[in-house]
Amino acid sequence: MSKRYRFIIILLVMVICFVFLWPTIHWYFLTPKDAQARALESREQIKLETSRNAQADLQELITLAGSGGDVPEGLSFLISAAKKTYKTAGQAAPAGWDARTTLSAFSSRREALDAIETKYRDDVFALKDLQKNAVQLGLDLSGGMSIVLQADMNALQERLGRSLAEEDRTDAVDRALEVLNSRIDRFGLTEPVIRRQGTDQIYVEIPGAADPERINSIIMGRGSLAFHMVDAEATETFNAYYRQNPATTFDGEGNLLDPTIVPADVMIRGVYIKDRYGLDEQARNSDGNFQYAAVKKEVGLDGNHIRSALVERNNLDGKPEVTFMLDSEGGEIFYRLTSSNVGKPLAIVLDDRIKSQATIQTAIRDAVRLTGFGMDEANNIALTLRTAALPVTLEVLNQQSVGASMGEDTIRQGLYALLGGIVVVLVFMLVFYRAAGINAVVAQILNFYIMFSILSAFNFTLTLPSIAGFILTIGMAVDANVIIFERMKEELRLGKGRKAVVDAGFDKAFWAIMDSNITTFIAALFLSQLGSGPIQGFAVSLAIGVFSSVFTSLFVSRLIFDFGTDVLHSKKVSVGWFSRQDRGEISRGLVK
Repeated sequence: MSKRYRFIIILLVMVICFVFLWPTIHWYFLTPKDAQARALESREQIKLETSRNAQADLQELITLAGSGGDVPEGLSFLISAAKKTYKTAGQAAPAGWDARTTLSAFSSRREALDAIETKYRDDVFALKDLQKNAVQLGLDLSGGMSIVLQADMNALQERLGRSLAEEDRTDAVDRALEVLNSRIDRFGLTEPVIRRQGTDQIYVEIPGAADPERINSIIMGRGSLAFHMVDAEATETFNAYYRQNPATTFDGEGNLLDPTIVPADVMIRGVYIKDRYGLDEQARNSDGNFQYAAVKKEVGLDGNHIRSALVERNNLDGKPEVTFMLDSEGGEIFYRLTSSNVGKPLAIVLDDRIKSQATIQTAIRDAVRLTGFGMDEANNIALTLRTAALPVTLEVLNQQSVGASMGEDTIRQGLYALLGGIVVVLVFMLVFYRAAGINAVVAQILNFYIMFSILSAFNFTLTLPSIAGFILTIGMAVDANVIIFERMKEELRLGKGRKAVVDAGFDKAFWAIMDSNITTFIAALFLSQLGSGPIQGFAVSLAIGVFSSVFTSLFVSRLIFDFGTDVLHSKKVSVGWFSRQDRGEISRGLVK
């Protein structure tokens, strides 16, 4: 490969790594602390705070409009929205934009309020996305969430219709542990702690920001997802009654005051959709009343029979559809259910909330397709189905934020020790190998850059064990430079020129470097498969370092030497200090 192509590849790698690393740089160094705090709030908190701030800003704008004031700098985005409104309507825009003209561009105060709230909401959610794409810090560095989950064995017994044996309880908690592990620990560096506590509790530690939504995503569904047939006639009857008696239909706990409104074999459940903040809210009819549906009390299919669920696009019209697979038992149950109810609506009920309704088109056995909704709703339904696999209902018994387990002072001292060790190694390379040491330092800095970029690209969590893995790879990469430089010294003693010395040094050191890195990678692979928690974090970071160190030691370092030979036209190779005897053996005097 020519030097030009190698240089282009290195530039391309650096650009790609910067793209990967940018969210981490932006989040930790360019995002103010107060903005970080807002982004880490729950969606409920964000909704409340955004609504309150938007109302306050709108009132300020109304006051300024009455007094002829200008639009505040923080609301300048409304001017752009106002200009767009005039342009869409084909009307001439005002000569100047003050609070009054800006406010008058909106058809109502409600529209202006929505514009302000939408801007604030989008800004906070953009920060949330940024935080998710940045490198996370583990519990030992930044703390996280500590949760105790309680398994509801009474609900499981009621669902199974029999008394629970000890093996039933053990199996239910073991399966719940497996589900939680698959949801949380997709990569080795997330390092969650998930373990049984007692006979019916699960203890979970999640590293990173103390965001309660992470807990909601873990226990979403809580094992109570089920399919129920919809009684269309009873639904119509109830809705007609509810329209006439909206205030006297339910009691304070949501129960029907007059159960005779609907047949005894059905129950009334609310229809829920996702709002702009991703929170469940009850849907409303065109008349403003809440939507309800009457579903059969008998469970048509329990959600625990679902094996997988994903969103696909129809090959004919490109519209989204949800496809989910059932196990063999669930397939037989669903086939009998759909065979006898073709043309009737089926409801997906999660935690007593109707999340979706679909009409049964034909008898279905194991592969189920749901259609008739947009992409956002399809993704929500698929998520609901995927997270309903918990064999037992889990409730949050205790939830609290935990601080860094090692303490900030200890962490700071540990990082100083690690950085100090790296600096000493690099200084040694500079002193011992002179100009060639500069080559090694540049390669190691780029090595760090690539490793942390990969860490950011895969949203890995940075912990002290993973940092130790990175430091170990730095030592391995320095070893590669040492092998190369020592081979160069041997070639220099034979009186070869710079180009021959560089070529021979890299060629003869290649397999020694590859052997050591391959064996290290194999060890890291076994550690990642057989270990857990901190061991996996160390192993995966070590594996990342193996790839990056080989690239920088053999590819980048070689290009730097070739640059000096072909571009700077250097004739000498500075790879260390030589004795007079050594200098005498070098007939061409190629050492500084």
